Amino acid sequence: MNYQHKQLAAGRWQQMSFAEQMANIGSEVERALRWRAKNDPDYARRAFERALELMDLTLASAQGFPRLKELARLREAMIDYFAGTNQFGSTEESWRRYFLPFNYIARRDR
Repeated sequence: MNYQHKQLAAGRWQQMSFAEQMANIGSEVERALRWRAKNDPDYARRAFERALELMDLTLASAQGFPRLKELARLREAMIDYFAGTNQFGSTEESWRRYFLPFNYIARRDR
């Protein structure tokens, strides 16, 4: 696989806490939302693809069925919102509300 985040894929990702991983995914989602609002679909798509890549790295290192289940559902909702028909009814605000607590926890734990 051709990773955008080569150092993270090489093992650094597993050294991060779950909150740090989710905060990084949230940063890419935020970038995708901002590029979408600026009407730049190419940059929005690239940020979305990076978010999916990080999500896949997180899924690969997930421990426990409940976490795996939530992450898989989150991945499904991201694809639905950014590349599908948005059947789940996600909004920009709902994405920001979901990821914001992870940013807070990741910074608090530094």
